[in-house]
Amino acid sequence: MMFLQEAILGVLDLGGPVVLLLLCVSVLTAALVLYKLWQYQAARVGRHRQLAAAVAAWDLGEGDRALAALAESRSYLGPVLQLALTSSATQELSERVDAEAEARFAQLERGLGALDMVAQLAPLMGLFGTVIGMIEAFQKLQSAGSSVDPSLLAGGIWVALLTTAAGLAVAMPTSLVLSWLTARMQRERIFANRALRVVFAPQKATVASPTTGNLAHAG
Repeated sequence: MMFLQEAILGVLDLGGPVVLLLLCVSVLTAALVLYKLWQYQAARVGRHRQLAAAVAAWDLGEGDRALAALAESRSYLGPVLQLALTSSATQELSERVDAEAEARFAQLERGLGALDMVAQLAPLMGLFGTVIGMIEAFQKLQSAGSSVDPSLLAGGIWVALLTTAAGLAVAMPTSLVLSWLTARMQRERIFANRALRVVFAPQKATVASPTTGNLAHAG
């Protein structure tokens, strides 16, 4: 506990409250990034081999093989395609399935807004700390009068610039991770949109299958 207090006091003495705030923000941001990585891994984002096989089989009119491939998938999009494959194709169903897919996308994108806010505000927070530090440095310079010590001004300036460096150090990796997560979700939307359009408009005509009660190919 004493070590933690000394570390906090050291940060306050070196960079002031702005650096301490940026340090707290960086810890929270790292925790959020780790959670999003775990969430994407658990949802199997980008791992749709079985779903792609199911869609391809359905496009060829092989309903039984499509359902068998779908049953092996553990993707978060599995229930959405399950609903599309096991129900009669209608305009209302298409809209319902699209809404279900969008709800799952929204759940996976939760928290990305916070990362975007950190990426935008962290440099501004660092700049704010720099401005405050520069004001304090010039106040000390003014109070010194004619006996100005250049090292006093130089020391105040580098301490003030430290907050800008801290803000950029938080913002740059956050922006990089945010861009990567956003690109992954964009690819997810493209995959889901194509898969659902194929399901509702396959290349081959389909009829009810006597074994599954779903659609199968009709010569």
